Amino acid sequence: MSHRTPSRRSLGRTAGALALIGALALPLAGCGSDGLSPVGSTSSAVPDAPPAPVLVPWPLTGVMAEAPPQRPALAVKIENSPAARPQTGLGSADVVWEEVVEGGITRFVAVYHSHVPPEIGPIRSVRPMDAAIAGPLRGLFAFSGGGPDFVRAIGDTGSQLLSQDAGADGFFRVTTRSAPHNVHADPARFLAQADAAHLAPPSPEFSFAPDGQPSTAAALGTPTTRVQLKLGSGRPSWAWSVPDEGWMRAEGDTPATGSDGAQLAAKNVVVLRVDVVNTAFRDPAGNPVPETRMVGGGEALIASGGSTIAASWSKASETAPVVLTGPGGAPVLLAPGNTWVELVPAGTGRVTLG
Repeated sequence: MSHRTPSRRSLGRTAGALALIGALALPLAGCGSDGLSPVGSTSSAVPDAPPAPVLVPWPLTGVMAEAPPQRPALAVKIENSPAARPQTGLGSADVVWEEVVEGGITRFVAVYHSHVPPEIGPIRSVRPMDAAIAGPLRGLFAFSGGGPDFVRAIGDTGSQLLSQDAGADGFFRVTTRSAPHNVHADPARFLAQADAAHLAPPSPEFSFAPDGQPSTAAALGTPTTRVQLKLGSGRPSWAWSVPDEGWMRAEGDTPATGSDGAQLAAKNVVVLRVDVVNTAFRDPAGNPVPETRMVGGGEALIASGGSTIAASWSKASETAPVVLTGPGGAPVLLAPGNTWVELVPAGTGRVTLG
């Protein structure tokens, strides 16, 4: 058998083919450098982490949250006579204002925004100072009645009125108490009635310390274990609880609890010394109806973080917020969380620290 020797031409064709094959193979050999993997191999690439959520503060508490819902503030007039205790839903409020009414007892204006409990009560009638409390919120105000002049004044501040007497939806009576201490409500049904002009969230009412920084009272104030108050015939007090990191409320010597059994607590207690004067109106028992003068200013005491600090307050109009000013004219920064505002009469009230 004879063997033919490849010609120079065939050798050239063979060498060219091999060179072409090698060139085509080069990208496959280096594909890992482009982040690609051959079939059957495992990639070591780490997927990008999702972006961190953007946090913004709730306007009435300063607590940071991701995308708070766009809903209005809801202010509700809550009774505080002994027959009304324990109240329902009071512990969920962002801000609670305590005011002296006729007969020396107190009532609350509870403001809900960041938390909406399933039930609130007992709900009672409005008083003359409620317009200045509700005015800065420009939200909803729910109540069970009141003098026409007082109701009109609240509406004049821009609040949307939700009155049981006017047939607003959401009110009902519980069977566990007798009238007039048995009017309760579903706050979700109140919020569902907000009209187009009252859908926006409220503007901030107070200034809060940034995350990780102390409040003004905690940074500059005096360590305090107890704040005792006299408002009319009421003797509320607040005791600092280290485990709870908050002020715990009592009515006299009795812990103040909600209907769920939990003791009422606050991150901040703001005491405003205010002028209280009698109006020309009287209640059914003949007692003069007092008015707390909210426009103006005076002395204040701020309790936060287990300490208290003297301050001053001012309020330019019924629709303006209360401005708290600390030592040297600096704004007072509260601790993020809920706040109780105690309107203590300048003449007859008392504030005792322990």
